[in-house]
Amino acid sequence: MNKSLLLIPAALLVAAGIYWLQREEPVPVTLTEVGRGPVELIAANSRAGSIRACRRSRLSMPQGGRVEQLLVEEGDRVKAGQVLLELWSDDRKVRVEQAEATLRGRQIEQNRACDNAELAQRDFHRTESLAARRLASDEQLDQRRTEARLAALSCDEASAQSDQAAAALKLERVLLDDTRLRAPFAGIVAEINGERGEFVTPSPPGIPTPPAVDLIDDSCLYVRAPIDEIEAARLKVGQPARITLDAFRGRVFEGRLNRIAPFVSEVEKQARTVDVDVLFTPVPTDASLLVGYSADIEVVLERRDQVPRIPTETLLEGERVLRYDPDSGTLIDTPVSTGLANWTWTEVSGGIDPGTPILRSLDREGASAGARVMPE
Repeated sequence: MNKSLLLIPAALLVAAGIYWLQREEPVPVTLTEVGRGPVELIAANSRAGSIRACRRSRLSMPQGGRVEQLLVEEGDRVKAGQVLLELWSDDRKVRVEQAEATLRGRQIEQNRACDNAELAQRDFHRTESLAARRLASDEQLDQRRTEARLAALSCDEASAQSDQAAAALKLERVLLDDTRLRAPFAGIVAEINGERGEFVTPSPPGIPTPPAVDLIDDSCLYVRAPIDEIEAARLKVGQPARITLDAFRGRVFEGRLNRIAPFVSEVEKQARTVDVDVLFTPVPTDASLLVGYSADIEVVLERRDQVPRIPTETLLEGERVLRYDPDSGTLIDTPVSTGLANWTWTEVSGGIDPGTPILRSLDREGASAGARVMPE
């Protein structure tokens, strides 16, 4: 046998061995499959927002005076109409007693005058009956008529004086009540400025002063946050939303878009935003949410359920993914059609089927189209 023919297979084996030894090792990669699930189009705040109360009143006294009683403490829960503090008001109380006494005197005079008016009216009717039978003169009838009319006027005058005294009493009671600070709604006392014995004064026009009591209704809370003007046109009151707080990491609170500001705020050049209010629905009872907490919001503009989707991080520029071919063990550049998308998920409407494995770890060196890979 020709020796050269025997050397050919040996050369092929050597070449194959050299190729096997010199070929690149497969790149270890992480794969994921095209799945199904919900995909949402969301609008998020451009800067951190903050929790606010639907009702918050920084209460001040309508008149100045010395604090006589401080009936609540910071952190107390109060009912609507409950007295929070009282100023010294002994002089006002005396004036109320004086007005009550005056009213009683006026009412007595009214009763006396009106009783006399009724008596004069009965005398007039009797005289009128006698005059009809020629038993009383016209002069007597005219006299009784005049007396009845004057008595009625005296009754009316006494009634007016009684009403005047009642109004004066009402005024004194209003002035007395102005020395008491009442809660306009049920809530929690956030802050108190002042102690018993100190003097408080009302705020002069245009000069803000610390409130006597800061009252917060924490049964209704919302988040106010700015959203970029580009997304404002798609916002509608009533859209569902999610709220996250730095103070409660890992927890998501349900909310609803409750208000869209009617104007655009220009904070910086080329940074225009619209303030929106997202209401907690409902306010959680198992978490103490404090007014002023920083918060982030996501308003759900559109949602589709059980659609093919891929992690947004797997999508390459130009709407492409790297599909894994198990037969060749390589990655194949595959264009796809997309729909709704957010930071987490992107809807796939064509180009790839559910269940297809694709590359997830795009940052792995060497993992590119055509590369041999080994799924981890």
